[in-house]
Amino acid sequence: MQSLAHISLVVRDYDEAIRFYVDVLGFTLVADEYQPEQDKRWVVVRPDGGGCSIVLGRAVDDAQAAFIGNQAGGRVILFLQTDDFWRDYEAYRARGVAFEREPVKQPYGTVAVFKDLYGNLWDLIEFADA
Repeated sequence: MQSLAHISLVVRDYDEAIRFYVDVLGFTLVADEYQPEQDKRWVVVRPDGGGCSIVLGRAVDDAQAAFIGNQAGGRVILFLQTDDFWRDYEAYRARGVAFEREPVKQPYGTVAVFKDLYGNLWDLIEFADA
């Protein structure tokens, strides 16, 4: 059996990324551990509902920094599933999250596209009952 444990996002700064994912999106900070041998931090966040977590990796050079905010070439990179679309949509708007595409009801569920603090695109989605 296999499962996806983590995905990685390149960020500009650990602390500003933690503030966004924890304070704005309501994620849980799973780990924030300094790794002196590599002079970096192991920073992991995860939605409160569980599932795959995100490793926040600070860009260490210009080549990595070039991908901050555009890790999927302008496409949606992550899909955040919710059990109450309108609760989360309104909460995110109140916290200043920028929505790129307004909510729409599709046959598969209700979805809107938002930007994270760097510009990566996310779907906020509540799937229709199966």
